[in-house]
Amino acid sequence: MLLPFICCKKNSGATPDPEPPVTPPVIKPQVDPPLANTIGFFMDDWQPRTFTSPAYTDITIPAAASHTVTIDYSDVITKIPRSLFGNNANTWMTQMVTEPGLMTDIKNLRPHIIRFPGGSISDIFFWNSQPGVPPVDAPASLLNAAGASAAAGYWFGKNNAGWTLSVDNYYSMLQQTGNQGIITVNYGYARYGTSADPVAAAAHLAADWVRYDNGRTKYWEVGNENFGDWEAGYRINLADNHDGQPEYLSGQLYGQHFKVFADSMRKAAAAAGKTIRIGAVTVEAASPAWATATHRNWNTGMLGAVGNSADFFVIHSYYTPFNTNSNATDILNSATTETKKNIDFVINALQTAGTAAKPVVLDEWNIFAAGSKQQVSHINGLHADLLLGELMKNKYGMACRWDLANGWDTGNDHGMFNNGDEPDGVPKWNPRPVFYHMYYFQKFLGDRLLSSSVTNTADIVSYASSFSSGDLGVALINKSGSDKIIQLDIKNFIPGSRYYWYTLTGGSDNGEFSRKVYINGVTSTYASGGPQDYMTIKANSAVTANGMRVRVPSRSAVFVAVDHK
Repeated sequence: MLLPFICCKKNSGATPDPEPPVTPPVIKPQVDPPLANTIGFFMDDWQPRTFTSPAYTDITIPAAASHTVTIDYSDVITKIPRSLFGNNANTWMTQMVTEPGLMTDIKNLRPHIIRFPGGSISDIFFWNSQPGVPPVDAPASLLNAAGASAAAGYWFGKNNAGWTLSVDNYYSMLQQTGNQGIITVNYGYARYGTSADPVAAAAHLAADWVRYDNGRTKYWEVGNENFGDWEAGYRINLADNHDGQPEYLSGQLYGQHFKVFADSMRKAAAAAGKTIRIGAVTVEAASPAWATATHRNWNTGMLGAVGNSADFFVIHSYYTPFNTNSNATDILNSATTETKKNIDFVINALQTAGTAAKPVVLDEWNIFAAGSKQQVSHINGLHADLLLGELMKNKYGMACRWDLANGWDTGNDHGMFNNGDEPDGVPKWNPRPVFYHMYYFQKFLGDRLLSSSVTNTADIVSYASSFSSGDLGVALINKSGSDKIIQLDIKNFIPGSRYYWYTLTGGSDNGEFSRKVYINGVTSTYASGGPQDYMTIKANSAVTANGMRVRVPSRSAVFVAVDHK
């Protein structure tokens, strides 16, 4: 009989050979570098940040990229101090706490640090005096640089008029908006005071403020731009002086006086069981040709006299040439060149003087460009993005933008908000484009700065950061006049399912210097500023599985966040 045919295929019925194992990617862990001396104690209140995925709109991404931004998640440049995003209040912007819209925007912005009482006014400001009642040893008139006498024009901390800001309402504003302060005490009084010992009188006035403050403020500085011939006390009337001071201030004399101030202020803090940090005024760059001898020799004299008694060194920079109609390219380029140049100059001055490296504070910054409404423009917002990134990269300890509100002056206005004098029906306290840039820069910013690089172009600048929650953020700024398509290549990182972004562009209303900013295509209903509903605008989003590509339009910023797996 015939037997059934039986297949004799080898291993028939056996378990198939297993697929070769998938080797998981090797992820190099992050290691925090040593803390830079130029940051120092400003890292004391560092906090980890957690990324929360925003509401989003799905977007079709570009098919191909023109450039790649490579980010190494494991390569930490520095932890990011929260104090880099500060601003300046001043004494002519109302009592602030009476302005609910302004207060809400400041709270949302989270500057963390707000300086007071503001610029050169600090050297003619009597914090505990009633209006029109300066100390009896404060002369009625002061000398300017040319030697002409003019009314002193003092300002007073107990002035409760609606147009000005009192000391008490400054403190209330900080408390209500969740920020802390840096206070500039009146150094000029140590020069122009008419008592037998004006330095002791001015130092005592500063120490009294420390006592009144009672630990609410960690950071203090003695004077404002005292090297400048525009500052009260630069030149004094010798007939009014009774302790033998010279007519013109020098860095060495300031340094000697600084130590008297610092000693009095620290004793006042210690008596209340508090610790404060005190900064010294420092020149930020090589003196220009027009500079006085005081300016040229300031750092050498100041550092020689101060020694190690200063806790930090204070500089100011306005980046572009004074009162010059600078173009957009020059403005944007200044953010990268000047930020590094300034801190390198200070570090070199400290080394030359044999002074220990200390934190560096840029507590006034903006641009001097004028004539085309540059200061109120979207381009100034892009400049702020670049500057913030460079502050992190160059390891500054603190920075405060000048200022929250100022004066229109045909558009040559440093104010972040309209102080009520902007034309075209723009309402008081309407935020300018820089507000939105600084808000969104921080929205997708983590707590550690990472290394990043861009291929084949200098037009795109990138600043990458990591969140302690494991996610990633990156700011992409396009300085050029043409769109770019950017591919993100992230090393030592496993992305989650989605990435998100906000695109900030200008309008066509004022040539290069649009007064408006568009957030994902949404802008203001007014002639300037951005959308009123900026807190609820949806992010753009796409899945990471198809690659992470974004269009960065000409002269724009794109803020990206990537989920982690």
